Amino acid sequence: MKAQNQKSSRFAGLTESELARLVQQYGCGPVRFSGTDEALYERHLVFDNVMDMSVIGARERFEAIAHSVRDVLSQRWIRTAKNYDERNPKRVYYLSMEFLIGRSLANNITNLLLDPVARAATREKNIDAFELLEQEPDAGLGNGGLGRLAACFLDSMATMQIPAMGYGLRYEYGMFKQSIQDGWQHELPDNWLRRPDPWEVARFGETVKVNLNCSFEVRGGALCAIVGKPSSLIGIPFDRPVVGYGGKTINTLRLWAAAAQDYFDFQEFSSGDFVGALAETLTAESLTRVLYPDDHTTMGQGLRFVQEYFLVACSLADLVRRFRVANSNWQALPEKVAIQLNDTHPTMAVPELMRILLDEAHLGWDEAWAITVKTLAYTNHTLLPEALEKWPVEWFQILLPRQLEIICEINRRLLDDVRARFPGDEQRVACMSLIEEGAQRKVRMANLAIVGSHSTNGVAAIHSQLLRTSTVRDLAEMFPERFNNKTNGVTPRRWLLIANPSLSTTISDAIGDDWVTDLSHLKKLKSLADDRALQSAFLRSKREAKLQFANWLKLTAGQTVDPDATFDCQIKRIHEYKRQMLNALRIVVLYNRLRENPNLDMTPRIFFFSGKAAAAYQLAKLIIKFINNLAGVIDADPDVRGRLKVIFLPDYCVSLAERLIAASDVSNQISTAGYEASGTSNMKLMMNGALTIGTRDGATIEMAEEAGAENFFLFGLTAEQVAASRGWYNPHWHYDNEPETHAALDLIFSNHFSLNEPGIFEALRGALLTGGDYYMHLADLKSYLEADGRLRELYADSAGWARKAILNIAGSGKFSSDRTIAEYAKDIWNVKPCAVE
Repeated sequence: MKAQNQKSSRFAGLTESELARLVQQYGCGPVRFSGTDEALYERHLVFDNVMDMSVIGARERFEAIAHSVRDVLSQRWIRTAKNYDERNPKRVYYLSMEFLIGRSLANNITNLLLDPVARAATREKNIDAFELLEQEPDAGLGNGGLGRLAACFLDSMATMQIPAMGYGLRYEYGMFKQSIQDGWQHELPDNWLRRPDPWEVARFGETVKVNLNCSFEVRGGALCAIVGKPSSLIGIPFDRPVVGYGGKTINTLRLWAAAAQDYFDFQEFSSGDFVGALAETLTAESLTRVLYPDDHTTMGQGLRFVQEYFLVACSLADLVRRFRVANSNWQALPEKVAIQLNDTHPTMAVPELMRILLDEAHLGWDEAWAITVKTLAYTNHTLLPEALEKWPVEWFQILLPRQLEIICEINRRLLDDVRARFPGDEQRVACMSLIEEGAQRKVRMANLAIVGSHSTNGVAAIHSQLLRTSTVRDLAEMFPERFNNKTNGVTPRRWLLIANPSLSTTISDAIGDDWVTDLSHLKKLKSLADDRALQSAFLRSKREAKLQFANWLKLTAGQTVDPDATFDCQIKRIHEYKRQMLNALRIVVLYNRLRENPNLDMTPRIFFFSGKAAAAYQLAKLIIKFINNLAGVIDADPDVRGRLKVIFLPDYCVSLAERLIAASDVSNQISTAGYEASGTSNMKLMMNGALTIGTRDGATIEMAEEAGAENFFLFGLTAEQVAASRGWYNPHWHYDNEPETHAALDLIFSNHFSLNEPGIFEALRGALLTGGDYYMHLADLKSYLEADGRLRELYADSAGWARKAILNIAGSGKFSSDRTIAEYAKDIWNVKPCAVE
């Protein structure tokens, strides 16, 4: 009865008393959300657009509803900020170059508990809810797991009433919109701000001036640095609300846009040099134009370098200003401020905070350094050496000479300490140095982040272990107390409650709805896994999600899929170590089996791929091409059509993920062991009842521990086996000794999947065979196929499948970002909730 009562209040309508409580909480007064000429929605619809109601379209309706929701939350947003100002708690400042927040309307409505109000409004106005939600673009503020994690963390901090603010950049264009033409990825501009963003609030009164030691001019059509001629940029903050579940706390995501100071060279303009007259303005505005400029060019790398400093300089100036309003003693900074660096991108916070403390606060070096280290913390997200940033010393000399002086002094003191502790070990000194010597001297940003902060955490147990024992072993031996693990998590509000309402209702009917804010309650499902009624309810909810996905795919892409087929998905950035090619090889083997034996008993399966390849990553783009060609050949073959199907879904984003994750039966987490830091799509799929086929890598290891390894389909080499076999591994052995591997590769290299483009996949031969198969696809293929056989056998037993799926959901409670944030708050930040009255 308790569970049913909770469900009726949260998932159905609002009682009068509940509505009155929300009106009081949000300070809305007597103004209605919709239904009268004076209501919020109606006024925004007419007065914001100044259009006759007969010509107002779906986009205008979306903006009116979004602005109405923002009106509802505004008073609470103000009260949250005022509460922090008055009570002066320790605050968290989360610096990240990415925040992959997706769409905001449904998330904000749900977290404000306004679903019944929104449903009534759309029903009353005869508004198509699907069409309305589709008007909002995914915010182009991130690309992959790092940015999505940051968004989940903001949601959790607001839900847990932790005083926090996110800092990022307001990119005008996202990474790119991906289209597929003739099987190839093509990159198109992602102009997500083409229409006004109804959520953001520009704060022109809180701009920040950022000084650089050079300026720029247009020379030969390109922007060139003028060394020794200082210039400055202006950082304009744009704030977005971060609504905690229940609407009690509304934190802020502050995004910086770059602009020039009031600059216009009238003489140049008058003489006809129109571009030159605006060079400074063009330079400034280009800075936050695009997420991830092409870093295969020096210009693109330089832009990224300045982007990172711009984020740090604006954010530190802003948070120091906020700190100084209520605190006169600089020694109190670590007691009032916790700055979390999300990967190496914001590492310039180390020399920048030192510069502020030395040059503006006039503290001594030792005092400033102690404050800096106590205030900063660093999260590492990768074990790949190429992903650990290094910036040329020359760039610091040109743009940021004072910060370089500080880095060099930090390094001098560090190396003195290393030599004192490890006398005669110059190899260790060279590895730990902040400066990498060579033809081009570079600053090692990961080393700087570790040395300049009091905490370095990995994002899964195996990742943290490998980080300490391999990637930065010397630094971990020098500062062992600084290293810790914080396994990633995802917000259950967006990734289960909103993305999968049918399963959410099934869960709440069984155990109540406390899981929404405490995912550990899902463990109650474990004792119910053998309950036939719950198994049936789970299967119904899964089919409902698959049917909704099928309808969406038909409507938006014109593709037809059978919701009764097995939905087998791999959704993530395209990279060799993530091994989309291994998945493709599995499909080629299954295709070969059906060609050889058309009567083979095989449940219809649809293999979904989605993800973007970096624009300059040619092999990753070739893998996308192969997947699409594979899809075309299978569709054209009457012997397998309807039994196997491959679909590459273009332009992977949060909104697409929400739909596909809810519908998926099988989750592929098949990275080469030891290369995936954590993964978060694996967690989302697990809590939505997909079964995992995967390697023992990243957080998948911990997921299997929580749900029971017997409820996973694990295969392949371990990280230790990968490392141990590095010196002798030969992919030709597998080609020569495993018939299905041999046949699959021969089929690919015979141009079976490229009849009209012979030789186009020759580079795959290099990657998989002649080049040594660095990511060990062939080493794991046979084991992958054996695990796949066990998976297919279980899928034929619907009750057995449902039982394991329920046990996976029951075991997913650990992987809430609420749990992760609670660990950060206790172990790293030492912050407490600050409830808004």
